Amino acid sequence: MTTSKKKVLIMCTGNSCRSIIGEALINKELDGVEAQSCGVAPSGRVNSNAKKVLELHDAWDDSYYSKHLDSVIDEDFDLVVTVCDHAKETCPIFPKPVKKIHVGFEDPDGKDFDAFEETYVLIKDKLLKQVKENL
Repeated sequence: MTTSKKKVLIMCTGNSCRSIIGEALINKELDGVEAQSCGVAPSGRVNSNAKKVLELHDAWDDSYYSKHLDSVIDEDFDLVVTVCDHAKETCPIFPKPVKKIHVGFEDPDGKDFDAFEETYVLIKDKLLKQVKENL
């Protein structure tokens, strides 16, 4: 019996805050699940406060970076999760059928660090539960 990991894609617009935090939390907290993240219009950078909150919770990995959907669209995912309304509305058709869910979070970008801490907690509480239920 193979124990292949379930693959999850977390998608938002800029791929600098919410989707990166979601990717990191899934990889840290959910056994047997491997997450990646992307943006439909990526900023090309990880927000410094998003990185800081992940470092504080021992969830940061230097492999995390802001990337475009095109770089991962041909991979096989078991689940695609949009975490912002824009990504949900512009979510493309994937080459292979894949289950899609939406778990929206307010964008902390441009806000103070406390907003990132709140977003981290919300994503941990809400997103991880939804991912487990839908895999």
